[in-house]
Amino acid sequence: MTLKPIFASVSAALMLSAAPAFAQAIPIEQFARNPAISDFSPPSMSVEGDFIVGIVTVPGQGNTTGIAVWDIGGKLDTRRALAPARITPSGNKMELIGARALSSGLLIAQGKQVWTGQTRCLEGGGSGAVQTVVRRTYYWDKMIDPKKFKTDFANLAVEENECSKFSDGFSLSPLPLEPGFAIGVAYDAKAQADKYYKVDLKNGKKSLLYQQAGELEVGYIDPRTGLPIVREKLESVSGGDYEIQRFVKNAATGEFDREKPLDRTIKARNTLNIVGYDDATGKLYVATDKFTDKVGIYFYDPKTDQYSSEPIFAHPEFDALDVILGTGVGNYNKPLGFRYQGATVQAYWIDPEMKSIADGLEKAFSGQTVDILDYNGDLSKVLIAVSASDKPPTYQLLVDKSKLVSLGMSRPWLATHKLEETKLVYYTARDGLKIPAFLTPAMGWKKGDKPAPTIIMPHGGPWVRDYADWDVLGWNHFFSSRGYHVLQPQYRGSEGFGLKLWKAGDNEWGQKMQDDKDDGAAWLVKEGYAAKDRIAMHGYSYGGFAAFAATVRDNSPYQCAIAGAGVSNLELFKKNVSRSRIARALQGHTMTGMSPLTNADKAKLPLLVIHGNRDVRVPIKDGRDFYNAVKAKVSAKFVEIKDMPHSAPWTPEQITQYLSSIESYLKTDCGPGGL
Repeated sequence: MTLKPIFASVSAALMLSAAPAFAQAIPIEQFARNPAISDFSPPSMSVEGDFIVGIVTVPGQGNTTGIAVWDIGGKLDTRRALAPARITPSGNKMELIGARALSSGLLIAQGKQVWTGQTRCLEGGGSGAVQTVVRRTYYWDKMIDPKKFKTDFANLAVEENECSKFSDGFSLSPLPLEPGFAIGVAYDAKAQADKYYKVDLKNGKKSLLYQQAGELEVGYIDPRTGLPIVREKLESVSGGDYEIQRFVKNAATGEFDREKPLDRTIKARNTLNIVGYDDATGKLYVATDKFTDKVGIYFYDPKTDQYSSEPIFAHPEFDALDVILGTGVGNYNKPLGFRYQGATVQAYWIDPEMKSIADGLEKAFSGQTVDILDYNGDLSKVLIAVSASDKPPTYQLLVDKSKLVSLGMSRPWLATHKLEETKLVYYTARDGLKIPAFLTPAMGWKKGDKPAPTIIMPHGGPWVRDYADWDVLGWNHFFSSRGYHVLQPQYRGSEGFGLKLWKAGDNEWGQKMQDDKDDGAAWLVKEGYAAKDRIAMHGYSYGGFAAFAATVRDNSPYQCAIAGAGVSNLELFKKNVSRSRIARALQGHTMTGMSPLTNADKAKLPLLVIHGNRDVRVPIKDGRDFYNAVKAKVSAKFVEIKDMPHSAPWTPEQITQYLSSIESYLKTDCGPGGL
């Protein structure tokens, strides 16, 4: 694990013999295939509001992805769905996985491709050849000619100090107040520093705005100018800790003044993020849990060195996330609302016009979540996604604040199935700690029905969390449609539910963190959901570690464990994470506990191990070592998936193999007679 947490989202599938009669298994192919339409993360609409970009599955070409461009500059026919004006398919070796709109007809395209070679530039590199997946970003005109769009990079060369060739290299952010221009950021390998440019998109010319130099790094950029407002410095302090010091630009002098109230130490792990800047007052929006267990949004005034006495936004149960600042010409950098991490990420609108639009959309799509993704300057065109935990996203364009034009459904083939809703629940761990969890019932199951087989599915990370919205991988619905309840515990060590729950996981890997998952299983039995002798654990990444831990722990409540890309050697993993002093201060000191590989002789549960051979975050050796250590003691299977990296997106073939292996295993090998 690096400083970043580990992430964790064919033929018709047969119903499991042990599954209840009310379950109707949805074919694996419907979960594995690429979405028909996806990736509208902002900016997906051009600054001028004349086109939208996204990723689609190319009609008539199987699961081939492509960049789609929708022209929306003229009058739109609201009586029918809006079809893409152009689709550019992926290359022979490179798969298109993302697109962003800029200005002046330009867009950003992101692709990925398998790569094998020797380099120190990539995670997992440094000694010998590394098998991985490389991602690159390209800048192109919306009138993409597929014959000229040569984006394959199989023969990508690597030279000394040219690691940027493996990264996105150069990023662009459009300037809505100056159409035709953008702020660009590029890494200079020789200077080993980022450079900030103002780019004329019409001719590609760029002028240098700022070069990072010395110990001060960029902390927050003025979205109007591309120049830093806040700079940061990492300073070593006592006890092997580090302090992040903040310096804010003084409008009167132009100098950067130290702001000690904005400092934080790494080991303390308090959230203290600069999430915005108020033009009128010069105050900063700060998201922090410095004063309470939950993150709130505060004003910080550099002139007085003081925070607001109360948060300007806070939620009593959930962490606040950020402030929503306008990106259109009419509301640029104006506070429109706030976001918080509830069961889903929710917006709380304070701007009357945006609130009116949001309220109208919520009324039109009652019971679903409406996300405002992007909009043009006068709000005459608003791109939205409508979804729910049981409904994949549908993308719509709101025209003139009154009419809707459909762009399409992400997974229309799932619309005919009555999927189950995922709900946020709470249970109490054995030591009294309140644990949030997300529960997806078996398809068709109702309270009072006979207890059903159950999957406990902990998330990766562990410093992340789940949500009760549509899961892009659909694993909860894959299991639900096969007659299994699915519980996703937000065990101690999970983020987003307050500092207390997050830090309670420190040094409890395989111990109290594992108790939380087992206590979730016991709660389901008590509540009448689960059958005590028909519970299994499936997890990916850190969730795979939890599955390994379940295999060797005494009194595990599971019939079997399924580990995807799991860590088994905790001591080695901690050593790898702690190679740098900063990583040790941030996360390395939190990772002691029970190592599954060390305790392999105690294995008791049947085990399925699934691992991709291009995983550099958790190398396949980690999974194979544990499998080899326990296969003589318990029934164990190992599945290697070709060319699969650690993190999604994965290919339909990889997902099919992953889910098919699990389906078969649960049916025949998970305990006596299958689960």
